[in-house]
Amino acid sequence: MKALYYQPSCGIAGDMHLAALVSLGMPEAHLADILSKLPLQDEFTMEFSHASKMGITGLQTQLAIQDQSDHRHHSTIVRMIEEANLPAGITQRALEMFDRIAQAEGKIHNVPPSKVHFHEVGAMDSIIDIVGAAAAIEYFQPDIVLCDVVELGSGFVNCAHGRLPVPAPATQEILSGMPCRYGTVDGEATTPTGAAILSQAVNVFLPKGAFTPSAIGYGVGRKDFGIPNVLRVALGSYEPADQEHSTAAPLKKRFPDVQTGHYKIETNIDDMSPEAFAPLMDALFNAGAIDVYTQPIMMKKQRPAQCVTALCQDSDLEAVTDTLLNSSTSIGLRIVPFAKRVLQREQHSVTTSLGDVSVKVISRPDGHETFKVEHADILQAALDHQLDYLSAERKIIDEVRRFLGNST
Repeated sequence: MKALYYQPSCGIAGDMHLAALVSLGMPEAHLADILSKLPLQDEFTMEFSHASKMGITGLQTQLAIQDQSDHRHHSTIVRMIEEANLPAGITQRALEMFDRIAQAEGKIHNVPPSKVHFHEVGAMDSIIDIVGAAAAIEYFQPDIVLCDVVELGSGFVNCAHGRLPVPAPATQEILSGMPCRYGTVDGEATTPTGAAILSQAVNVFLPKGAFTPSAIGYGVGRKDFGIPNVLRVALGSYEPADQEHSTAAPLKKRFPDVQTGHYKIETNIDDMSPEAFAPLMDALFNAGAIDVYTQPIMMKKQRPAQCVTALCQDSDLEAVTDTLLNSSTSIGLRIVPFAKRVLQREQHSVTTSLGDVSVKVISRPDGHETFKVEHADILQAALDHQLDYLSAERKIIDEVRRFLGNST
């Protein structure tokens, strides 16, 4: 599957991220076109130049802002992004990134997220960094986003709230539950903007599978540390680790009917018309899904949504995930490997007074056998003999039971 792989050994900041993804292959013209939709025209200029740190060469973002004192509330930023007529995927990513910062700041300062007054992150450069980050990730359309441990740094940082220890409170809050490293460099290595980008985009931290890089980008920072102040991001293909080796092997010893190499693919959708789900499910079955189903769920901010789940074998994983992303409004999904226990079954054709029907005979663990008649055969028999479905079903089941014997 197509993957973006973040390697923030020296942390991540918004400007480093933009430079790294332009270095990786996102055209500057594409980024400029997206940013031109924001109501910030003529208020900034941005270009990328070659730079290096400790022998590693990459791109560095040169951003000039006219009014460095420009700060905004979260609600103002949300309105600005929503009214910019950006592609839907970019809008959603950018809003989620800002929402994570607002949630963190709100928790720290004990105010509702909508009332958070952004200081450094509310400045224009951070709005550009986050909308640009969303545009860049959407440009590459990865199936999965990976990330190594995140370096946060050490020492102290000066911010709107005074001189605080690294990491800044918002950075630490946003990265809660994610693998972090402290103290490799002296100074702030990861900013709240960088933390929000990773928090929103990354699907898997510390990946165990095999990643094959096809392109590598380097975003060069401005600070001088004991290690190169560079963010490396790679684009390539990823094969998840066969986690069943650790989970299914003991099961196989106990249950010979356990099968491995299966995946559950899930995504939450809250912005697609109900009529679109039926063709989506058909497309997933055509792509090789073994089963597809939906469940109503309630997302954050009490938004009703549908969780779409597709089950497939390893050989169909790429086709099914591609179909789910191409044929729905989803911008990301979850891939969960699983093992399943399958009972032994045999298929029989049984002749009844209403015609031949296909019968599946299942062997239960206690030795008892049960059977199930194919629904389509019962339906066809009812139509052929002008019977209602339940009457045809009772008659066929009685005759199949006599045919198979009392053991079933």
